Amino acid sequence: MPSGKVKWYDAEKGFGFLAQDGGEDVYVRKAALPAGVDGLKQGQRVEFGMAEGRRGPQALQVKIVDSPASVVESTRRPAEDLHSLIEDMIRLLDTKVQPDLRRGRYPERKIAKLAAEVVRTVARDLDG
Repeated sequence: MPSGKVKWYDAEKGFGFLAQDGGEDVYVRKAALPAGVDGLKQGQRVEFGMAEGRRGPQALQVKIVDSPASVVESTRRPAEDLHSLIEDMIRLLDTKVQPDLRRGRYPERKIAKLAAEVVRTVARDLDG
């Protein structure tokens, strides 16, 4: 059974291409994916049956061999670092943002951008 890696896959369009080990790229459509699988991630190792289509090789009955490591998990901060970041975020919000909001105005643009970036960073790490 041929094997390779996912070159790219567009879940919205329902198709993509596999980079066959030692061969040409292979077209893959959603119907060839295992039951319950909605898409493929770039770099995933797969095995597949293959048939010659009108425009070249086409994958049939794709089997996922392994999943690539999540980019989020590999870049996620350790819990201790996130704890410190959250403490700093709370301090920033309490001392720089809240006082202006209590007075009925938004904080300075520079402070607002910094606070927004810190909050987004914390949210990404928590959600990861």
